[in-house]
Amino acid sequence: MTCVTTDIEIEEASKKAINALFGPNIEDFKVREVFPYTSGQIAAKSGSTDTPSKDSWDIQVTFLLNGIKYTVDLLIHEKDGQVSYVRVIDTMTPI
Repeated sequence: MTCVTTDIEIEEASKKAINALFGPNIEDFKVREVFPYTSGQIAAKSGSTDTPSKDSWDIQVTFLLNGIKYTVDLLIHEKDGQVSYVRVIDTMTPI
């Protein structure tokens, strides 16, 4: 697996994970939010020097599948692109 550090790599790794889980028929894929993630919690953006460095990305994506809009949360490791956590946050039928 490859390192995931840039916005493009984050989008590619996220889409690959979603395709593996939900199939290749997804439409309108979008990365909504990207947060640095460290040892089980979101790394705070502050001037503090004791803030641990991130080791993963907490990513929220949306997409359409069979007329239903999904919002999914992913945790992807920065050093190797491994996905260690996925959960469906919301599903809805678009108007």
